[in-house]
Amino acid sequence: MKNLMIAVALFMGATTFTNAQSKTAHVDTQALVESMPEMKAAQSQLEKLQKTYDTAIKDMAKEFEAKVKQYGAEETTKTQEENAKRVEEVQGMERNISAYRQQALQDLQKKEVDVYQPILEKARAAIQKVARAKGYQYVLDSATGNGVILADGYDLLMDVKKELGI
Repeated sequence: MKNLMIAVALFMGATTFTNAQSKTAHVDTQALVESMPEMKAAQSQLEKLQKTYDTAIKDMAKEFEAKVKQYGAEETTKTQEENAKRVEEVQGMERNISAYRQQALQDLQKKEVDVYQPILEKARAAIQKVARAKGYQYVLDSATGNGVILADGYDLLMDVKKELGI
């Protein structure tokens, strides 16, 4: 009788322990997002915007350099007052270029967030849908640098790609 009670206690303990364990999988979200067609379109859109800003900055810099060269060549033929005004003008142009560069960088960063956010949300929703359908309670991000040192468990990447149609 004692042996039977011990066996029942061990069985119940093992069952409880098994039920307490959680199913865990992993997915490389970086690889997933990079494989999504929307990502290529988003990157193309951002590159186009960046080229537009780069072109404008280069044009402003050329104009600035031309003014500096012109004013430098004419410096001896102008009065001190005219030269002082020209120095102020050149400094103003330099400030404008710097301000434009800063604004362009901020605009690019904001646009990057606006463009990437829906893609990340779509990937996250697909990961959650697949993980729940397969009974996983936790999904770790196995992308490099996210703290997962060993990812020998189930990899959801192919299932999520299938869900997204890629």
